[in-house]
Amino acid sequence: MPKLYLGVIDQPYTNATYMPGSKKSTATTGMVAEWLENKYHIMEHFWQIYGESSKAVIPGLLLKSLTRTVNTLLISKRAPRQINPFGTATGEIEVLFKQMLDAKELDTLGYPGIPTKQALIGYSNRFKRRRGPVRPSFIDTGLYQASFKAWVD
Repeated sequence: MPKLYLGVIDQPYTNATYMPGSKKSTATTGMVAEWLENKYHIMEHFWQIYGESSKAVIPGLLLKSLTRTVNTLLISKRAPRQINPFGTATGEIEVLFKQMLDAKELDTLGYPGIPTKQALIGYSNRFKRRRGPVRPSFIDTGLYQASFKAWVD
């Protein structure tokens, strides 16, 4: 049975030298994603909103992608291993996650600790003085958001 996975491409942060609870000197997107998930349950909340609730669009995206694949197979008669049956859906899920963060959707749902204090005070590693305008939670440098991936295995 295929499973949908949500995660990040693991890559180092160039300007981060400390990660809470880590023995490594440089944080990676994988470490940050694990820490954020343990503390704020971001991907879990994303799944609850878009996978299980009345707004559940993810199952529809997967079904639509699978239907397109079956139609393509019937029309073109290409071998199944040349086609990713969920490729369209996983790309759309990635866009949906990134839009959710940009739109501050988690900030308005009343989850404990969200919006984050760092976002409310405008703290960001992108600025020389580390302060800027109020920003969406979980988008500091943008690397976590940009490295998000969805895949079916």
